Amino acid sequence: MALSRHHWHGRQAPSLDDFEHLARAAYDGLPQRFRALLGDVVFRVAEFASDDVLDELGIEDPFALMGLFEGRGLPQRGAFEQTGEMPNLIFLYRRAILDYWAESSDTLGAVVTHVLVHEIGHHFGFSDADMEAIENEVEKEIPQ
Repeated sequence: MALSRHHWHGRQAPSLDDFEHLARAAYDGLPQRFRALLGDVVFRVAEFASDDVLDELGIEDPFALMGLFEGRGLPQRGAFEQTGEMPNLIFLYRRAILDYWAESSDTLGAVVTHVLVHEIGHHFGFSDADMEAIENEVEKEIPQ
């Protein structure tokens, strides 16, 4: 399909707000049993991870970190959740995700879903096979 220069003239990379909406839509599309592990979750979007986060994780290149999960899921909280506990946070790093997306053949939505599944999955100790199965289940639900 040939596109004129006018088709792209007003286009820009997705903003931080756009990423927050992408993250919420991707999260809402995950299987309920997977989302149930988290309880409430808040999305934070930044251009890159902070220097403190990168230092703590031993990462030198800010493009190497696309997301981060911070918090405790329901299985870790137990039956008696403490009041005043902070909600679970999922950080998405816009520039790192856009850089990865530009080099892949995946859609931006698929990349954001991948980051979400892996951040949540690593937090709960899921295997790569478990996370791949969850991503495959999400892909089957998305109309082509």
